Amino acid sequence: MAKSKGQTTREKVEAGLPRRRRKELMFKFVGMLATTVGVVFLGVFFSTLIAEGSSAFKQTFMKLDIELAEDVIAPGGELDLAYADFDGLVRSALREAIPEVSGRRDRRELYRLVSVGAAYQLRDLVEANPELVGTKQTMWVPASSNVDMLIKGNIDAELDESLRPISDKQIAWVGTLQDDGRIETRFNKALFTNGDSRDPELAGIKGAVMGSLYMLIVTIALSFPIGVAAAIYLEEFAPRNRWSDLIEVNINNLAAVPSIVFGLLGLAVFINWASLPRSAPLVGGLVLTLLTLPVIIIASRAAIKAVPPSIREAALGLGASQTQVVFHHVLPLALPGMLTGTIIGMSRALGESAPLLMIGMVAFIVDVPGGFNDPATALPIQIYLWADSPERAFAERTSAAIIVLLGFLLLMNLAAVILRKRMERKW
Repeated sequence: MAKSKGQTTREKVEAGLPRRRRKELMFKFVGMLATTVGVVFLGVFFSTLIAEGSSAFKQTFMKLDIELAEDVIAPGGELDLAYADFDGLVRSALREAIPEVSGRRDRRELYRLVSVGAAYQLRDLVEANPELVGTKQTMWVPASSNVDMLIKGNIDAELDESLRPISDKQIAWVGTLQDDGRIETRFNKALFTNGDSRDPELAGIKGAVMGSLYMLIVTIALSFPIGVAAAIYLEEFAPRNRWSDLIEVNINNLAAVPSIVFGLLGLAVFINWASLPRSAPLVGGLVLTLLTLPVIIIASRAAIKAVPPSIREAALGLGASQTQVVFHHVLPLALPGMLTGTIIGMSRALGESAPLLMIGMVAFIVDVPGGFNDPATALPIQIYLWADSPERAFAERTSAAIIVLLGFLLLMNLAAVILRKRMERKW
């Protein structure tokens, strides 16, 4: 056995073992610590998000006995919804529920307990059932956002009156309504069935969800066939020269370009040059197509490269043409990886907001879009708009919208995993 200065190689190795083991233990400890810190921060994020946003899935409602006065709704025997004072009917019912209120100022404060959506709800009821005119109906109408926050415990009633958005008198009236069984918390359907609104209790995400859906339809309809076709050509048919190398380098660089650059490109090309409508899902889908194309091309090329060369050689040996080899053998085996890359690209597109800001999708849109050219916003933009609102009630709706967005992203990633597992082939 070789010796060096009286010490054998084995002795040197054994002497260094404790130090190497200590380094290995230290590396394992640092790795476990980093993983633990990451999991803890993730847990804090999700727990905070759920704690903040879960209350938005419930809404406070108020029971009122509303007199559908014929002289107000149908003067002269003719139904006149355009000029009927539904707000006055709601206020009259509120005064009847709290009869001790007197004075113009106190009445104004009393009227703020109920949402402006109560009048719209009453109008819809009369429009759907005209025979109810002249009767008295017991209805559950949405309370104002301040009452909703008070009932949910998000407003501290012990604070000084000047430090909270609801007065002592209003708190006392809410207590009276609670004692009479006229206050109740129910599932907030408006969050999923309404568009955006200046009033937090009426604001919903349906418009943003539909806008995101239309954009994703445009994006996947364009990016998947174009991306897969480009990947097949570059990987199977394109000659290996400086031009194909230049194209590959530029595709890889485009995947790392900040998303707002694609928004500037969309603003210049699709809106200023092509004169397409601003803040339309069609333009948003075109911009997101530019954003996701490099990702899909790179993922599709990687999936094609993963197919063993023996598959191609066997097909060519049996007399298949190059096109038959690609479409009958290579493409079916690479399709799971292509679909996975496409869904991941769609997930990125769903969460993008910067390029959409550049094409005007940050506008306040109340109506739910009915097509690809209607003005719309997207779910990330809706979150941005609500997060910028000063009302406390919008904070919980911001968290609720984030929960919905994360739910969509998790579903899309789950779909990618399931598709890969179901379509994966062994070779």
